[in-house]
Amino acid sequence: MEIIRAAHSGFCFGVKNAVDTAYKLIRNSDGSRPIFTHGQLIHNRDVTDELASYGVRIMEDLSEVPENAILIVRSHGETEAFYREAEARGIELVDTTCPFVARIHRFVKEAHDSGTPVIIVGDASHPEVIGINGWCGDSALIVATKADVDSVFGEQSFDVKVKPTPDNPALVVCQTTLREQALIDVEAALKENGVPFTVKNTICNATKDRQQAAEALSKTVDAMVVIGGKNSSNTKKLYDICKSNCAKSFFVENIPDLPLKLLENCTKIGVAAGASTPERIIEEVITNMSETITNEAMTMEEVMDQIDTRLPHPGEIVTGEVLQVADDVVIVNLNCKKDGILSKSEVTLEDGQTLSDVFNVGDEIKAKVIKTDDNDAGIMLSKKRLAVTEHWKEINDALESGQLINVKVVREVRGGVIAAYKEITGFIPLSQLSDKYIEDDQVGEFMNQEFDVKVTKVDSKRGRAVFSRRNVLKEEKSKLLDEVWEILHENDIVEGTVKRFTNYGAFVDLGGIDGLLHISEISWGKLTRPEEVLQKDQKINVKILSMNREKGKISLGLKQTMPEPWSVIDEKYHVDDIVKGKIVQLKEYGAFVELEPGLDGLVHISEVANKHVENINDELKVGQEVNTKILDIDVDRKRISLSIKQAPGNEAPVEEAPAEEAPAVEEVPVEAPVVEEAAPEVTEAPAE
Repeated sequence: MEIIRAAHSGFCFGVKNAVDTAYKLIRNSDGSRPIFTHGQLIHNRDVTDELASYGVRIMEDLSEVPENAILIVRSHGETEAFYREAEARGIELVDTTCPFVARIHRFVKEAHDSGTPVIIVGDASHPEVIGINGWCGDSALIVATKADVDSVFGEQSFDVKVKPTPDNPALVVCQTTLREQALIDVEAALKENGVPFTVKNTICNATKDRQQAAEALSKTVDAMVVIGGKNSSNTKKLYDICKSNCAKSFFVENIPDLPLKLLENCTKIGVAAGASTPERIIEEVITNMSETITNEAMTMEEVMDQIDTRLPHPGEIVTGEVLQVADDVVIVNLNCKKDGILSKSEVTLEDGQTLSDVFNVGDEIKAKVIKTDDNDAGIMLSKKRLAVTEHWKEINDALESGQLINVKVVREVRGGVIAAYKEITGFIPLSQLSDKYIEDDQVGEFMNQEFDVKVTKVDSKRGRAVFSRRNVLKEEKSKLLDEVWEILHENDIVEGTVKRFTNYGAFVDLGGIDGLLHISEISWGKLTRPEEVLQKDQKINVKILSMNREKGKISLGLKQTMPEPWSVIDEKYHVDDIVKGKIVQLKEYGAFVELEPGLDGLVHISEVANKHVENINDELKVGQEVNTKILDIDVDRKRISLSIKQAPGNEAPVEEAPAEEAPAVEEVPVEAPVVEEAAPEVTEAPAE
């Protein structure tokens, strides 16, 4: 005998979440607050009986629940009025509504609020349908078959406040456990009756997959055993599907219901299970059949192999197909007895992104298993942790190969910084942050910077990694130097960018490597600071004076790109020229005037003013601009004689006797009679 289990059977995500939540509440309860469910938590008597043994009570009306109680909202969901009443009475609700059901609630509420009529396809007595209708003011038309549609619209008695029109078509939604064919039939009936509508196919993919798997299996076996609660809607649908293909189909809740005699002569038996059927019951039924019916006893290991019970282990990387995408969870088929559950918190999303933006039904995805519940839960998956695992592998590979990785500095810590590589962070010691010495107060400059680093140490088990930027910079500089030495040569004139200043000069970027422009090589004149001539980020042409490959140093000159003043003095300056200059130095014997950088002239103290000057500081000041006249140019001795008093505007007054008339005065001797003749005139009047 061969027992084949349908690919999709057992707990769905919504049911699993409700059951898990109930048992968690039981474990954490101190007994002071009673726990209730509104109706059966799931349609399985074994589970509800066990919960009752732990004190979880079933109530049928909210009025039965005391104010200090905890009330579990089952996966079928509740009406909007139910939530309002519970809140008004101070009852704590633990909501385990299936996310796919909650989505239908939003659809119908938005439609109702906008005045759109709602049609629900499903069983009017089912708790899920009752809950959905409660989110559109109990105004929806509920139909289950084509006949229901014909009976209403054939008589033109659409009993809603707002009737569908071409401008305001009805919104059609359906019970999540509905057979897809039922929805197709209802859509066809609506079209036949001329009812304008739009449809949201809200059938749960997990339900559809379960039904399709059961249908396919039922066509290939001698008998079908469908396991589930007698009052479970989705299990009844499974049974109906199987019965239509296989006459020997049996609906059982647990082992006592098994028709073992009727199965004895079957060589191939199929097994399907509803969404409310615990895994342990499925395995117990299969094991009981295999041990009782077969003539050759099978070991438990053989039975488990036959029904493919292997589950992936925590930490394992698995591949699966997306079955359904909700707001907060993605259900994944892993080709084993349980579906994978990928919650929103385990997916990295950009701002504003939703799961629907990232995943589509039918997509093949990889994820990491973070938890496998050996009882009835699904397999918890994580894309984030898969990414982390892959990123650790990338970092390990980078350590072994020496490959660089790009990181971003995210925070400062003692002794260095923390840098992020994708989902992983590593430590960069202060000494490895740059190829230059970094002070503690300079670390902040690196915040939020991105750059390449080398991985120097990895301990993935402890989640630790150490990076180095210094090694990268040294290698880059070495490569750059090699390139520079091939391209540049001494005495070349190259363009550079002024990057930073020091007291002794400026550093100029030559395209990735800095050269030093010493202050003495900036100008032919004298400077106290390089900023007197240069600005940061200024483009300048410089001459390469020397290159030391071993030390990685390049010396530059700026003044060498301009003519030395004395070499072109004959072209610019001539005797008797009037030139403006700035006094740069005062001496006892005169003043030095800078005509241009590197070209000074001397104004002798006798040429300062048209009078006798005892102290030159009384007449001139350093930094003062003056007009001068060139008296002499001695190129060989590199000397220029200047005069201030002979420059325009500085000559002697007109009334003063010109210098050439001086001899006429000197022609009169001291003893000249003129002087003596004048004396009597002075004493002409007698004293008396």
